[in-house]
Amino acid sequence: MTRPFLLSASLIALASAAGADAFNRIASFPVTANLPEGTGPETETAPEIVAATGDGMMLVYTDSPLGALGFIDLTDPAAPAAAGVMRLDGEPTSVAVAGGHALTGVNTSESFTDPSGKLVAIDIADRAEVAACDLGGQPDAVAIAPDAAFVAVAIENERDEDLNDGVLPQMPAGNVTMFDLDESGLPLCDTRRVADLTGLAEVAPSDPEPEFVAINAAGETIVTLQENNHLVVLSQSGEVLSHFSAGSVDLDGIDATDERGALIFDESQPGRLREPDAVAWIDGDHFATANEGDYEGGSRGWTIWSKDGEVVWDAGTSFEQAIVEIGHYPDKRSDAKGVEPESVAFAEVAGMPMVFVGAERASVVGVYDVSDPAAPTLTQLLPSGVGPEGYAVLAERGLLVTANEGDLIEDGGARAHVMIYEWQSGDAVYPHLTSAGADDLIGWGAISGMVGDGDVIRAVSDSFYGYQPRIFTIDVSATPARIVDAVDVTRAGRPAQKLDLEGITTDGAGGFWLASEGRTERLIPHALIRVDATGEIVDEVALPAELLAHERRFGMEGVTRVDGALWIALQREWGDDPEGHVKLLRYDLESEDWAAVRYPLEPAESGWVGLSEITAHDGFLWIVERDNQIGEAARVKQLTRVALDGLAPAPLGGDLPVVEKEVVRDLLPDLRATGGFVLDKVEGFAVTGDGRAFVSTDNDGVDDHSGETLFFEVDLN
Repeated sequence: MTRPFLLSASLIALASAAGADAFNRIASFPVTANLPEGTGPETETAPEIVAATGDGMMLVYTDSPLGALGFIDLTDPAAPAAAGVMRLDGEPTSVAVAGGHALTGVNTSESFTDPSGKLVAIDIADRAEVAACDLGGQPDAVAIAPDAAFVAVAIENERDEDLNDGVLPQMPAGNVTMFDLDESGLPLCDTRRVADLTGLAEVAPSDPEPEFVAINAAGETIVTLQENNHLVVLSQSGEVLSHFSAGSVDLDGIDATDERGALIFDESQPGRLREPDAVAWIDGDHFATANEGDYEGGSRGWTIWSKDGEVVWDAGTSFEQAIVEIGHYPDKRSDAKGVEPESVAFAEVAGMPMVFVGAERASVVGVYDVSDPAAPTLTQLLPSGVGPEGYAVLAERGLLVTANEGDLIEDGGARAHVMIYEWQSGDAVYPHLTSAGADDLIGWGAISGMVGDGDVIRAVSDSFYGYQPRIFTIDVSATPARIVDAVDVTRAGRPAQKLDLEGITTDGAGGFWLASEGRTERLIPHALIRVDATGEIVDEVALPAELLAHERRFGMEGVTRVDGALWIALQREWGDDPEGHVKLLRYDLESEDWAAVRYPLEPAESGWVGLSEITAHDGFLWIVERDNQIGEAARVKQLTRVALDGLAPAPLGGDLPVVEKEVVRDLLPDLRATGGFVLDKVEGFAVTGDGRAFVSTDNDGVDDHSGETLFFEVDLN
């Protein structure tokens, strides 16, 4: 099902627009804050489609899992407030606002073969149902004409994807149903008219499944038939004015294989059907589609069309490649539809005509200047919550709102959010890190350990990219910081396998020591690995037997070099550690002796607390200590230090001294600074040769994650 709203230029063009006005996120509203009284916090809840009242002070969103409409007070956009929910008799699929009424399509179907639904009008002030019109089928998108003269509803009558592998046709056929509206915005049920869409598409012409509708100022409705790969333009009376195939795109330079856990963009998909989902008018003659795809297609981009069916512009792979550059590429979706552009919207903000394109799997919203529909310019990529579905643009207030349906409660991840962005003077805050400008496309993600190396930072990615362990070079003189090079870690010239790189430090001879966190049941060894400047492994050191005898899952999470020795942070307690204490290991590179101290952890209010990084600088070991909690549940995200002077590690197997730690910086304010929810994994810390210190987060390879990577400078003074 589709949800409303919402590089032809590379991100290097985005970063060069320093000082230009931009959207920046100012707030994130967790919809768990809107659960009805008596509803447990474990209840699944997800905003999909969002609309705003005419004054822009109230948001209304559909919550399919809860079977309700939700309301958010936006009087202060930087502090959105819960305004409650209204339960519905069925599943809300879409919502739009006319006057003081929210018009929502409600699915009441008993089965795929017996679909039903209604268009319900809710008085927003009173939270009361004031009208209901039978739709004769299962609704999807709802659109209101710009002059509020009528409403159009896509009656999808969606197929059973488990029946015959979801192949069309599956009756009954869908249609577009329209109703006139009275002056207050209420639908007049007796004006119902049904636009017959059968016999138009080349794909399953007997079974059109309209997905999305949008209406222009002339009262013309554009309809996407996603599964049929077709587009239809209707008059206000429901007459077919034009229709045409959505066609296909030849995709080159993509990653089309997800099994290998590597970002390799050298594959092609010729003749890929667009299969558009959301659609939005740009002006009276042009509209834009987000080409999400279904079983047979998905072009990984978006298209601008004329209403007579001409392709005016197509993104090709440019949108996806721009997303690759900021680390949001969802590798596990490579063999499917990649970043999966699903939503699209148009608005004029501050005099600029803009198209907003949401990539569902990358959790990114692209902002395009479409002053020239034949040559749109990508101006920003905004970080969204997980799975952006619906958008509202409050142009007069300079606000953009995204509804992000991903509720990852079952995976222990982030809950679903509505996010608010404001058009501001000055630079765009996000991204913090990009590979734009490199000679070749560099994909990256899951940044883990880091080390300063002169005036650059070297970083490694973890086991998510198991077939492509890499060392990245980051230029921190640029804003945003830039990944300028990537070196594969190799064994005998081939990408090394069975590594989980969590730490990196220089070896003093042009190469690096890497810490690989092991996991014996997965045949991943705990090891210190030395590589030369080309990334080739030249030495491997296993953890000693007396330590491995007490192995638990969470192992080495960072490594740093001090005076001929390596110091290593273990993430969690192992079997021989008292509760609340974790080891800092010392490995003497000359004598090959092991010793350790114990580090006292902060108590965990929920989940666990452990270590994520260790870095030697200015006479101290600097340590990242964090819990594994997200959002409002996060309590411990901090930078601490332990003085090297007087530090006396003891041999393994006996009593180990407990160090004194000093908390240097609470990182929670830094993690909230971009207006999003607090991310779980603060994983990297490094100091450059001139004393600049940087912190980074791990985005888990965009797997059950928003994909955001925060990379920011901190003051150590």
